[in-house]
Amino acid sequence: MHIIKSISEYHQLANLPKPEHPLVSLVDYSQVNYQTDGDEISIVSGHYSIALKRGMNGKFRYGQQPYDFDEGLMSFVSPGQVITVKVHRDPHPHPTGWILLVHPDFLWGTPLATRIKNYEFFGYHIHEALFLSEKEEKSMIGIMENIREEYHANIDQFSQNIIISQIEVLLNYAERFYQRQFITRKISNHEILNKLEAILTRHFSRDNLASIGLPTVQEIADQLNVSPGYLSSLLKVLTGLNTQQHIHEKLIEKAKEKLSTTQLSVSEIAYGLGFEHSQSFSRLFKSKTNLSPLEFRLSFS
Repeated sequence: MHIIKSISEYHQLANLPKPEHPLVSLVDYSQVNYQTDGDEISIVSGHYSIALKRGMNGKFRYGQQPYDFDEGLMSFVSPGQVITVKVHRDPHPHPTGWILLVHPDFLWGTPLATRIKNYEFFGYHIHEALFLSEKEEKSMIGIMENIREEYHANIDQFSQNIIISQIEVLLNYAERFYQRQFITRKISNHEILNKLEAILTRHFSRDNLASIGLPTVQEIADQLNVSPGYLSSLLKVLTGLNTQQHIHEKLIEKAKEKLSTTQLSVSEIAYGLGFEHSQSFSRLFKSKTNLSPLEFRLSFS
């Protein structure tokens, strides 16, 4: 495990010339040559890394599904995250692309220092990377080159604001392209929806809900092999509901079934669905249906 605290240390590990700016650097990925004896290298860095890579060996998978955007592949890594990459020793072919490195200190005191945490794709794993069309890729590379040109020039009182503005444009385009990806990958996305439905149905059909409780968003995301943030974003685009809301919808569906087909008390139903307190169940049920559990039951009498 390599602990990288500065952009200069990353350049050294990647066998690159010293960075021109201590807090921002655009790296030509074709020149990266990690100084390690292994076939893979694991890195924990203290900076943000926005990478656009091409010509990667092997098929990439996005979540559990293969994707056909083979030209451009972007990934976003925040400080403190562990990344593991393949070390390419054969010079031909070598993956190409760009890596934009931004140290958090460069953002200090600016609105982006806070806003950058709101971009959910920084929490994504590599199999949830952004796959770009040719046009989208050109847009992203153009913005990265603008950043490089700015820190190549003589640094003045405007440089930081101009670079930060370009970084924010880059992130906003990434957010737009992620939304496109959620929509255009309908077949794969619907497969995730089907798997989510199966997971929830299976969970709420178990006899030991009282002991295992309600499923968490993290548990469901783990079963689907995606991050919680990605899953909620995808579901929000496709259905208008996030993961927690899907859990509640399935819960209410099961509760309605119990209320309308059994003589169990509300407390028994609440306990059987994994609630410690029936009041919590009743509040949730009313918030979703505008009826209390007893009012719902009476509507069937």
